[in-house]
Amino acid sequence: MGFFQPSAPPAGRVYRAMAVSPPAWFGPPRNVLPGSVPVTLIVGRSDQTVVAVTGIQAYPAGFGLTLSLRLRNLSGREERLFPYLLDDAAFETDPLPDEFLRFGVQFADGRKVTNLDQPPSDPEHEPDRPVLHQHGGGGGGSIWDMEHWVWPLPPTGPFAFVCEWPARGIAESRAEIDAVSILDAAARAVTLWPED
Repeated sequence: MGFFQPSAPPAGRVYRAMAVSPPAWFGPPRNVLPGSVPVTLIVGRSDQTVVAVTGIQAYPAGFGLTLSLRLRNLSGREERLFPYLLDDAAFETDPLPDEFLRFGVQFADGRKVTNLDQPPSDPEHEPDRPVLHQHGGGGGGSIWDMEHWVWPLPPTGPFAFVCEWPARGIAESRAEIDAVSILDAAARAVTLWPED
């Protein structure tokens, strides 16, 4: 047996990844492949910055989206602070600094949620309002792709993405899609196996 040859697993023990998905308002289910909405939608733009939604992955109860940021240049201060400029937990000051990217969504029925709203922390109680929270992504320098989760699925009608980034020259801006595209994609999601 070689030095890096793995030893045999203990008899009778089966290793499995966690099969139970988090509550629907916490993130996507682990046992479902999403339906996709191929979208590239510029939400806000200045001569130095673009904020766009570049993909939607829909599930039976909510959807993920990729928030793509493209920056023509960064100041030294922004380079040092940049990852924190996307995280609402980094700022508890009033008013928010102009460097902080504000992002949110609005449903056709008027409900809205932003990255300034506290995400739910109680897995036992379903929230009484929509949820938006960052749940992955990354980048560096002038290219960032951040993953966000939105719950619940929207009602039919116009669905708006809204952003504001004062330090990057973007006033409050919005772009809309028809929520039917998200609902149709959710209907195409494939459940791979039942929850254990």
